[in-house]
Amino acid sequence: MTKFPAAIQKLIHEFNKLPGIGPKTSQRFVFYLLKQSPRRLQELLTALNDLPKNIKICEQCFAFAAQSPCDICRRPDRDQRLICVVAESYDVATLEGTGAVNGVYHVLNGLVDPLNQITPDILNINSLIVRITKARPPISEVIMALNQTAEGEMTELYLKKILRPLNVKITKLARGLPTGADLEYADELTLTNALKSRREF
Repeated sequence: MTKFPAAIQKLIHEFNKLPGIGPKTSQRFVFYLLKQSPRRLQELLTALNDLPKNIKICEQCFAFAAQSPCDICRRPDRDQRLICVVAESYDVATLEGTGAVNGVYHVLNGLVDPLNQITPDILNINSLIVRITKARPPISEVIMALNQTAEGEMTELYLKKILRPLNVKITKLARGLPTGADLEYADELTLTNALKSRREF
């Protein structure tokens, strides 16, 4: 990689740590920022600094939110007996866009991925078990709304194994989603159909 002044090189390195961002894209980001006014840069810094101050993790579903419990968990019109399990917090927004989920969510904060040292014990799985066992009224259904990838299927199989003894209905999204697809990139119609046609497994 071409050597730039230390301050530029350091910021390129930091951008390069972001998922899906390579060295060339990192360089473009930095040189774009160098062309911005001090006021614009300050606005960006303020937005970044405000993230940890103003965003919390919901104590019930583990989604990022402005308050805890989050707005969805607090809503009296949501069916607390129906839990939709997702990998990441942004999956909640994706599924909410369909209007097809009338229950609540549980964010795992990742998927089982042994190659990247992501094991079940570091995900929000134990909290899901506790949530199901302590729920009153009892949980009627757990929907696995995970990415249709190898990691997603591995996580689904693991959850099925540990949740089966709890005598709760477990369903997964229908195969309307193509194999290898992330929920984040699926269109709302496909997701809606996948939710409505979910099947027990």
